[in-house]
Amino acid sequence: MEDGRQLFLKCLADTVRVLRLDVAPESDAGDERQRGHQVRAALRKACRQELVLPEASFGVLMKAAVHDPDPSFNRQFVEPALNAFGHRRVRCALLDYLRTGTNQERAGAARAWYWSALPLQLSKVRAEDSDIESQAAADDRSAVVGEWYEAALREFVNNEHLDVRRSILPGLPLRTSAYPPELHDLVEVAVTIARSHPDEYIRHRVEHQVSG
Repeated sequence: MEDGRQLFLKCLADTVRVLRLDVAPESDAGDERQRGHQVRAALRKACRQELVLPEASFGVLMKAAVHDPDPSFNRQFVEPALNAFGHRRVRCALLDYLRTGTNQERAGAARAWYWSALPLQLSKVRAEDSDIESQAAADDRSAVVGEWYEAALREFVNNEHLDVRRSILPGLPLRTSAYPPELHDLVEVAVTIARSHPDEYIRHRVEHQVSG
């Protein structure tokens, strides 16, 4: 089974190949941090030019975003997908990872979700299919939010994996008004779990969210 480092390196290689990015050959196949910076820089440069994304690039970009270990840099993969394919499609893909992925993918999807509300500002990035491009421009950023909140709440309560809980919690509303009545009890369960959790970050974070 591939570890996280190997998976991310494969995602980077697929991104370079499918998007035809101008990146120098790998000098050290084992250094995923350096390679990540190289590929992200090449992608940023391409986004400032005329970047036409083929259909195959959507899954490649989403997988790279989910497997990127850095929650600050995964934006570089999310944003081109948003601009070419729209908020709804990006959010549905992340929701699918949250529901059906490995724990690593669930945590990565939660980290990537943070960027999924970005406005469409990469005017030179578009999908190869013009219909998809126009759909992306008219997309509603609020799409799928309710489904995500419910799935994330259930995942936080039922999945004891530390990284999954750490990654979900910052973007998880912990007020009952954010959910339908049938989920109000589950919100209280989530708060109780977080407040009594052995992880200091989770205990600190829940108090910040409940009091905020």
